[in-house]
Amino acid sequence: MKKFTADYVFTVEDKKPIPNGLVVTDDDGRILSISNYEEGSEEGIEHHSGAIVPGFINAHCHLELSHLKGKIEEKKGLPSFIKSVIGFRNSTSDADMISAMKKADKLMEKNGIVGVGDISNSTLSAEVKASSSLRYHTFIEMVGMDPYIADELIEKADAMKTAFENSGSASITVHAAYTLSKDLLKSLRKYCKDHKNLISIHNQENDDENALYRYKTGSFVELYNDLGINIDHFVPMSKNTLQALVPLFPQNQNILLVHNTFTSLKDVYMLKRFDYGFYWCFCPGANVYIEDTLPHFDFFIKSDSPATLGTDSLASNKNLSILDEMKIVKGNSPEIPFETILEWATLNGAKFFGWERELGSIKKGKKPGLNLITNFKDGNITNKSEVVKLI
Repeated sequence: MKKFTADYVFTVEDKKPIPNGLVVTDDDGRILSISNYEEGSEEGIEHHSGAIVPGFINAHCHLELSHLKGKIEEKKGLPSFIKSVIGFRNSTSDADMISAMKKADKLMEKNGIVGVGDISNSTLSAEVKASSSLRYHTFIEMVGMDPYIADELIEKADAMKTAFENSGSASITVHAAYTLSKDLLKSLRKYCKDHKNLISIHNQENDDENALYRYKTGSFVELYNDLGINIDHFVPMSKNTLQALVPLFPQNQNILLVHNTFTSLKDVYMLKRFDYGFYWCFCPGANVYIEDTLPHFDFFIKSDSPATLGTDSLASNKNLSILDEMKIVKGNSPEIPFETILEWATLNGAKFFGWERELGSIKKGKKPGLNLITNFKDGNITNKSEVVKLI
């Protein structure tokens, strides 16, 4: 049995913290009780200054890009970032990539992350995930604007799922609006009628995604030309990407919209009309690294769809820390309560992935992991706050 007390305990399901809270777990970390600490019951108790919170859920990561840490220049925009990633392709051995992924996995564990939604374009990360203490869901990503290869992409991605059978759950998904065809989305929708299949898509990370779908202009058209990709078949739709694509999404699956850096308030309100399982995912550290801008977080408070947080990859971030992402949100939007941001970092992600029976909140019978946030002042994180994994 283990006992932990701190200035505050945030269970997440209870909207307000427990002052001087006490959390008791068994030796495996399963929650036995949560209560107020009463002086006099000192035996075996670990006393901490700060706030105890559940383990974090990293809803969006790219383990496969871990070997690119510090190699891509910052603040050059998404098309430039994509070119750099492609330029580094085949420059690193599988062994070195796996080694970098293992280090990234351990870094996330150290930073109090207990569950990860990871994007994969190959099966290389499977062995890392199989031996990890973290819980993984793998999104097997399909990339292809050619409408004639849509069914082929679905078949190949579905076949890859077997490689992740011992590495957590897996599903097939698309990459982004600028790397898919309508036919691919229609084929995915058909596939989802017969499969439970979580979906993730990079959404409006760069404003030229909207320019592409509105007018077939902007830096993505230049990127396709530079890469020798023919987009003659692409017809602009005079709408922002989200407005153009949402009607084509499967209706019976949870769908994670990642980044949302250039999502408008009109886009947010438009989503209210669709009774789909949409979740937002913010990766503010990567947004600053690539685009040097952030989403309008206040827009999404008005949304009916829950929000989550992700780190993106070490190619586009300096750390894999959900607490760091929380700090950026809080620093940019101090009006958003800490309790709301904490829910983004924990329970909402657990619900998206179907992990809420074990992860996401401090509740009797669950095994969510426990983190201590230090330098916690007046009910809020500070720039000096750090995370200490308790269990």
